[in-house]
Amino acid sequence: MASRPLSRLRRTLLAALVTASVALPVSGAAGPAAVPAPAPAALAPLRSVSPAALAERYAATRADIRAAERTAAGHGDRERAAELHGMADPARRFLSFDGRDGGRAAEVFGDLSDADRIAVLVPGSDTDLDRYGRFRDGALALRQQLGGRSAVIAWLGYRTPSLLSPDVLTTGLGADAAPELRRFTAELSSAAPAARISVLCHSYGSVVCARAASGLDVADLVLFGSPGTGYRDAAALHTRAAVWAGRGTGDWVGDVPHVRLRLPFATVGLGTDPISSQFGARVFPAGDGGHSDYLKPGSVSLRNIARIVSGLTPAQEGGHA
Repeated sequence: MASRPLSRLRRTLLAALVTASVALPVSGAAGPAAVPAPAPAALAPLRSVSPAALAERYAATRADIRAAERTAAGHGDRERAAELHGMADPARRFLSFDGRDGGRAAEVFGDLSDADRIAVLVPGSDTDLDRYGRFRDGALALRQQLGGRSAVIAWLGYRTPSLLSPDVLTTGLGADAAPELRRFTAELSSAAPAARISVLCHSYGSVVCARAASGLDVADLVLFGSPGTGYRDAAALHTRAAVWAGRGTGDWVGDVPHVRLRLPFATVGLGTDPISSQFGARVFPAGDGGHSDYLKPGSVSLRNIARIVSGLTPAQEGGHA
């Protein structure tokens, strides 16, 4: 009888792949990657988070954003140009920016020069410059929840998969992104050695974090809304960080088949459910929210993620534990 559920799961994954393969050319024909942008200026590694060093970095990235804005406007993409115009506001601060291929950015919320707690937020699928607002809102909400001497970095450092593409069912894009996440956190750790750094990984972002985990010198690795990591358990991540996992009871990811199948053309599925006892993470209550609600102001999940970033035990109040 055991082969029958496995067969059903195999059919489910294959159906998802076929659907995605058909839908992707239709939905992605004129995506964000089609908007041209100039190559950003080469930046030296960030060796200090002193106010002077940060001011210099923020000014350099602002110049890159303005150059991308001019290019987008010249291309006739008013929506992208308007988004970039907002990003170039002197009140906003970016450690890096690249407008090509959907966009890459690392935006800082809070005073990084004075922070003793730093959270690096890694997004999931369908996050790019044209759909950046919700990602930014979550980073802002987390910074407000943390308060005090804290900083949040919204790290859009990779090409995220489309939810309608086969990429979302494999670890390929996560593996491609992992070296850049390692490089970024290593640079951050060196520049701010006294700060407690946590990496927070939403949805497909947990695949990126898992692939990078063995090279991340951070205190916490927090997976939320995760469909899986591509690994059988937390021990396989080979990390010294505390590995946390949470999922809201209203999150559709709970219905995703948590399997990993080797098929003739690909290995499909992201494996063990991170909130299961088999995975072995520290599970935290995440409330009753949906897939996009983890950093919603006032939510159980936001409060507990902020507690983890602060080195505190999550509160056992309702939610999925």
